[in-house]
Amino acid sequence: MKMKKLIALLLAVSMIAVFVGCAKSDAPAATTEAATTAETTEEVTAPAEAEADVMTHAEFLAAPEESPVCFETYVQAHQSWWDNAITVYAQSEDGAYFLYKMECSEEDAAKLVPGTKIRVNGYKTSYHGEIEVAEGATFEILEGSYIAPAHDITGGLAASNLIDWQNEKIAVNGLTVVAANDDGAAFLYNWDGSGAAGSNSDLYFNVSDGTNTYTFTVESYLCGEGTDVYTTVTNLKVGDVIDVEGFLYWYDVAQPHVTSVTVK
Repeated sequence: MKMKKLIALLLAVSMIAVFVGCAKSDAPAATTEAATTAETTEEVTAPAEAEADVMTHAEFLAAPEESPVCFETYVQAHQSWWDNAITVYAQSEDGAYFLYKMECSEEDAAKLVPGTKIRVNGYKTSYHGEIEVAEGATFEILEGSYIAPAHDITGGLAASNLIDWQNEKIAVNGLTVVAANDDGAAFLYNWDGSGAAGSNSDLYFNVSDGTNTYTFTVESYLCGEGTDVYTTVTNLKVGDVIDVEGFLYWYDVAQPHVTSVTVK
């Protein structure tokens, strides 16, 4: 009888030891699972942290010159593609951008129709007061579309904060064409008159809002010979009253790149 009790006791101790051993062997598995969960969480949150690098328009303006910038915006128009580069007028709901000679294949240039959403990586710079993205920026096309309405700045060309609307699509109504030079010409081929019909020169013409005179430009790489606006400007006469749409480009002062002129 005593021998049976001793055997039973030894069996009980052995079972307890096995149970404890199994409990200990499960612990590393739980730790491994926790580590896996932590890694999974890190992988999920990483893209959100990357998205934080995309700037708002205000952050772009506040960035130092020559610093790297990344933002998302929408194509509104672009100049002619040439030598794997394209110059784009872009705008989001919070502001506009001028993307100078962005790297672009001819195939991708055909995809940059008005409204196309893009993410841009490049460097901020400025040229004669024009804040822009420097030559050599890259882009990728994203899902989404937005066409900016023309911002009516009639009566606001002399506003002290006009530069706040730089590069935006604008409309100005009721301007009067004034002489572009001492000879009384209504427009000039190139800023100094050195161009000629048939050479696809830029067009320069002066307008008055009743108080001040401003120079507007038909950028030939944006709206060249044969476009409605180019033809209309070459037929302007001093004294014509016109409505204008374009992009508020800057060259020391406001010098809009015009996309539409309507003679009233």
